[in-house]
Amino acid sequence: VAAKMYQAVRRLVFTDSRCFDAENKKKYEELFKKLDTNKDGKVDVSELKEGLEAMGTTLGKGAAQKIVSSGDRNKDGGLDLKEFSRYLVEHEKKLRLTFKSLDKNKDGCIDASEIKQALEDLGMDISAEEAKKILQSIDADGTMTVDWNEWREHFLLNPATNIQEIIRYWKHSSVLDIGDSLTIPDEFTEEEKTTGMWWKQLSAGAMAGAVSRTGTAPLDRIKVFMQVHSSKTNKIGLVSGFKQMLKEGGVLSLWRGNGVNVIKIAPETAIKFMAYEQYKKIISSEGGKVRTHERFMAGSLAGATAQTIIYPMEVMKTRLTLRKTGQYSGMFDCAKKILKREGVKAFYKGYVPNILGIIPYAGIDLAIYESLKNAWLSHYATDSPNPGILVLLGCGTISSTCGQIASYPLALIRTRMQAQASLEGSEQLSMVSLTKKIVTKEGFFGLYRGILPNFMKVIPAVSISYVVYEYMKTGLGISK
Repeated sequence: VAAKMYQAVRRLVFTDSRCFDAENKKKYEELFKKLDTNKDGKVDVSELKEGLEAMGTTLGKGAAQKIVSSGDRNKDGGLDLKEFSRYLVEHEKKLRLTFKSLDKNKDGCIDASEIKQALEDLGMDISAEEAKKILQSIDADGTMTVDWNEWREHFLLNPATNIQEIIRYWKHSSVLDIGDSLTIPDEFTEEEKTTGMWWKQLSAGAMAGAVSRTGTAPLDRIKVFMQVHSSKTNKIGLVSGFKQMLKEGGVLSLWRGNGVNVIKIAPETAIKFMAYEQYKKIISSEGGKVRTHERFMAGSLAGATAQTIIYPMEVMKTRLTLRKTGQYSGMFDCAKKILKREGVKAFYKGYVPNILGIIPYAGIDLAIYESLKNAWLSHYATDSPNPGILVLLGCGTISSTCGQIASYPLALIRTRMQAQASLEGSEQLSMVSLTKKIVTKEGFFGLYRGILPNFMKVIPAVSISYVVYEYMKTGLGISK
């Protein structure tokens, strides 16, 4: 009886024991020999990566390291034949379970509708045509269905083992910080949450954001100056603004306000992430599965929560950015003087337009990102289902820029309200009154003053952020 039960389990998990038969063992040995180019009886990360590329298989960034780390039992930095074979056996078992979870109708094949449903369960709404494109990238025999053998061959040397990992790189990740506080938080897999990998991702993102913001701080400061100084007698342009700042305070004055801008990254990121996780649980309607519109709602609420808590630091950042030499000795001196002269309410000036700005920014950012990404998939998914980091960065940059265009007038009004008390003879106007005044005196485009330096900082900010993020991931031992 025990023997029969054992055979039944083997057939269920390994598909008639294919992982244990002589044919598979021979296949593993042949593959190992091809990868072991220096014939030392061990396959390391570089051999695995180079060998697979020579065979026409390109792994994602960090994938080779993840495969070796997962299978390296004796921690010698490589896989011998036994470790290599054991890894493939265990990996096939996980792939088999994933295949069965996707095969909803239990017919032994995965079709386009089942792929579409799996993506929708993870909050990605795609068309039937786009689902077919993804299916075609795996479908080796052209039947428009994927059986277990095709699935296994396609993912055998890919470290992704579940559907969340397999398509996670299609999701919108806003871990690359470009200095805007309105983006939807990054998502993490259950494995990353339970193993503590999420805090490393957030740490890498925070460091990348700090370096990125510091590198683009002069452009951020001139943006704030252009937003605030708009009267005909005191109108500042891009070049004249830099000259004025250099004349008044020297080169170091270009970085005024950057300290508090960097300090607030860590608490803001942590609050946004924790709030996002809680809002997803509350909003999600189907057993924890978060759809696109629910993700947008949760992200907007998380952004609003984080902004409410750290908003006093936003006000101080604006005041410190606009300060003259000797006006404040530092962040604490600035907070002390604002509290003494204007009271607690001053720390929340401009709060309403700031919160309202989250909705158009996050909504447009997410919608355009998903549209661009899906457009890429519909044209190129047959050749490669993985868009790659450059495509995702391009989609993210364009979507973020569009989101900024939609929310920029609210950002300008917020900054004006934050700065009103620091400007001599300035009226303390409400959001509506200030908007009317700007449109009347400067026209509609007065609501977009300072947007040029804001656009100018996007590409360098994303580039710096990405490079630092990748170095931080390597240093913290994060592999994707």
